[in-house]
Amino acid sequence: MSATRYTYLGPEGTFTEAALRTLPEAATRELVPMVSVPAALDAVRNGEAAAALVPIENSVEGGVTATLDELAGGEPLMIYREVLLPISFALLVRPGTKLSDVKTVTGHPVSQPQVRNWLRAQLPHALWESAASNADGARLVQEGRFDAAFAGEFAAATYGLEPLVSEIHDAQNAETRFVLVGRPARPAAPTGADKTSVVIWLGEDHPGALLELLQEFAVRGVNLMLIQSRPTGAGIGNYCFAVDAEGHISDRRVGEALMGLKRICPKVRFLGSYPRAGVSAADVGTPRPGTSDAEFIDAADWLARSQDGRG
Repeated sequence: MSATRYTYLGPEGTFTEAALRTLPEAATRELVPMVSVPAALDAVRNGEAAAALVPIENSVEGGVTATLDELAGGEPLMIYREVLLPISFALLVRPGTKLSDVKTVTGHPVSQPQVRNWLRAQLPHALWESAASNADGARLVQEGRFDAAFAGEFAAATYGLEPLVSEIHDAQNAETRFVLVGRPARPAAPTGADKTSVVIWLGEDHPGALLELLQEFAVRGVNLMLIQSRPTGAGIGNYCFAVDAEGHISDRRVGEALMGLKRICPKVRFLGSYPRAGVSAADVGTPRPGTSDAEFIDAADWLARSQDGRG
């Protein structure tokens, strides 16, 4: 395995590359762009790279399905950290292009909902076609296959383009969450401001089946930060659920919730416990009464003493 190589969703000039370069260790790694999320993650699976940075959630569009599906299937991988990146688009064009010249536009599918209103107002007759990434859209404009691309303004120089319009976004404060993914290993020690990600498969479908899964978290005071259903491919009505929960697997409430899920679900895939981006332990409130580690330990001690006749 190449311990110095990180892959990312390419080509050069993507928001993913920009997010990756915010990591301190990126300065000492070989950063290799890949054509797709599956390709970036497969490079980790087959030992060509130590880790991959890929987008997993957008504040406007929600979960990035390509990443969620790749983490749910195939050889297991594990999330080690997350990066939040503010997102603002520029309309990149070949030099000399005017707004009235733009008849075709491109960009990553996740970017379209973030610029839909601007596009409707400013280029109502332009035809949209998705690209593999925003930077790939810029490359296609460079090659003359489209008139304009929505991408990060920083990508303009890479592809010999210029930003015709900057700071395009329908939603203020839009951001995308990226995750650094590697091969499974022991999670890092808890920081007090952590997140745990899992994928959960439903067993027999019946009224209240999803509620039963959620109750495993609720009764232990574990806050859920994301839950998204994804089809398993086994037929209509067959779903798994990608879940982000507040806390670390070593926290008693989180660990016991995962054990509860393992008892009632046909399959649970642990995707990692890792620090939350931009959040410190001081920002996280105390667990609600009855759900702290000390209270779990005290309850277990009481049970042991009761079983021994010392209760």
